[in-house]
Amino acid sequence: MERDHGDGITSAALLKFFAEHEIRFGTATLRKWVQLGLLPRSVRVGQKGKHLGSKGLYPVRVVRQILRIKEMMARNLTIEEIQRQFLFVRGDIEALEQTLERIFAALEHTMRERSDEMGVRALGAEIGRARALADDLVDRLEQVERKLLVYAGDERHEVMAS
Repeated sequence: MERDHGDGITSAALLKFFAEHEIRFGTATLRKWVQLGLLPRSVRVGQKGKHLGSKGLYPVRVVRQILRIKEMMARNLTIEEIQRQFLFVRGDIEALEQTLERIFAALEHTMRERSDEMGVRALGAEIGRARALADDLVDRLEQVERKLLVYAGDERHEVMAS
């Protein structure tokens, strides 16, 4: 999905994706979650051609964000709890992931342009090791986030039970 919609995804394509996967998610929920700050606003992008106007595109990562929010709600967390405790971290982790990807793409592009220079090929291995470390960092941050989510859900159940 992310490869197919690298530039962004329209609300229609987003809703179609969830419908095709039999996941309940509609226009009203999309609008509400955007208004609440749970999801980013769409960005207006002009279309090539005469009188085609513009279309709103959401970053394709909203698919993961929606699934994460639905997962949290299934754990009986309220929208307010989700806003307060977890989504700011999720957005930051995804922004970090995107930034790291841009950095590695720029490094690899520069390396390919200078492949005839001595010593540049050895940098490929260094970039590979750095990419592995970056992937590990993102994975670990996501693991911590998931554990915090489980703990918060457990605490909420304990409070509701007492």
